[in-house]
Amino acid sequence: MAFQLWQLCLAALGLLSFGLCIRRAVFAPLSKLPGPWYSLFADWYLMYQEFTGQRRPYIHQLHKKFGPAVRLGPNEISFTSIEAVKEIYQSGGSGYDKTEFYTLFRQFSTRTMFSTLDKGTHSQKKRHVAGQYANTNIMQPEVMGGIQDRAKAFVKRCEESKGTGVDAYVYLHCFALDCASHHLFAPYGTKSIEGTDLDMMEELSYHDSLKRNLAQYRWPILSFWLEKVFKPRPAPIANQYVLNSSAKSDPKAHSLTYKLQNSKDAFQPIQIAAECMDHLAAGIDTTGDALCLLMYQLSLPESFKVQDQLISEVSNNNKALDELPYLDAVIKEGLRCFPPIPMSQPRYTPSGGRAIDGYFIPAATIVSCQAWSVHQLNEEVFVKGDQFLPERWLDKEAAIEMNRLFFSFGAGGRGCTGRHLAMAEMKCLFREVYSQYKTRIAPDMKGRMTLDDQVISSRPLDQTCKLLFESLN
Repeated sequence: MAFQLWQLCLAALGLLSFGLCIRRAVFAPLSKLPGPWYSLFADWYLMYQEFTGQRRPYIHQLHKKFGPAVRLGPNEISFTSIEAVKEIYQSGGSGYDKTEFYTLFRQFSTRTMFSTLDKGTHSQKKRHVAGQYANTNIMQPEVMGGIQDRAKAFVKRCEESKGTGVDAYVYLHCFALDCASHHLFAPYGTKSIEGTDLDMMEELSYHDSLKRNLAQYRWPILSFWLEKVFKPRPAPIANQYVLNSSAKSDPKAHSLTYKLQNSKDAFQPIQIAAECMDHLAAGIDTTGDALCLLMYQLSLPESFKVQDQLISEVSNNNKALDELPYLDAVIKEGLRCFPPIPMSQPRYTPSGGRAIDGYFIPAATIVSCQAWSVHQLNEEVFVKGDQFLPERWLDKEAAIEMNRLFFSFGAGGRGCTGRHLAMAEMKCLFREVYSQYKTRIAPDMKGRMTLDDQVISSRPLDQTCKLLFESLN
């Protein structure tokens, strides 16, 4: 009798579960959006793609199959249209509030501007840092002089290679670290290109914390207990450097440390350190990866014509960086093809819900866009979007529309604050390199540098981006 009762309970539970699934499939708010059938019931398959490092290509393929709006799970949607980009990231100035995913980016257990979730508080925090990243401040001789010095140090490293090749991944990330630390802590910036702070670059760049971070986001209670056993990878060198440098009493006036130390809001030392640590880590990963992938692309035989035209423009040319249109086109196209932020940028739909791309999206739904798909799948704007074609940016009329869809630094009030610094670093380095050298893939180069490779999230120990630097003289 007890066994039969148990069977009846299981059958009833099965019928209830089945009924709930049918109800969700038919009546769920997101049921009318295109997407794979299983995304109506659960987001387990999406999580599988995340934990295997395949979220970006998975979403990209869904967009190719289903169009500009795709349901990823019962409460998550991805978009690629310019209308969606504007609505999610630019409406009201700063767009929708961030999801708890950004909590993972706290530093020293402190929320920074980047990890602040609501746009109101973010706007308040941004007031204290935006001025130091304004283009007028970046173009100051003190800032550009530091970047130029680091670019010359990179070229000197190329000279010392004597035709044997340079692991560009290592020294481009060193360049990014040195430039970021100069902007944050001058005169106490790093000298990792010369090898003094190379261990700090390796500590910050040679890591793979993706699975741990995703577990913490998806299952915060479970990950809390797992971390009791499996400690997160520490960064003691970088942490101590930031704590010490942000506490110095004599930073240069152009540095972020100076700005925060002299703010009327009287920031606590740990708040200053947290903000600076956030910018330091972000500057290495984004600029370093973008430089590496673009220089690799230019060093391929199919890009030799692009490289030759770039060399022709920057050689024996004393013009300002903003007076070199082809250099600007190469950098913009590199950022379009290899966006430095390869992940989605999730937001919550506001109270009351919103209409996006003709669909009503309920409140608290996770909505996002990812730059790689935005740049490749809007072919009416980016013609032949899967091809590396810097010349597209020389058409001034076409560039107006392309800039509206340019999502490499995000968009709106919560877009990347350091975009002007990153552009200055990339332009300065490429002018310095390609006014003196041609670059080629070294014969002993291992693997390929593409956006699909792990170079974006962590550098495999057997992976190099080894390039030859051949003197033009």
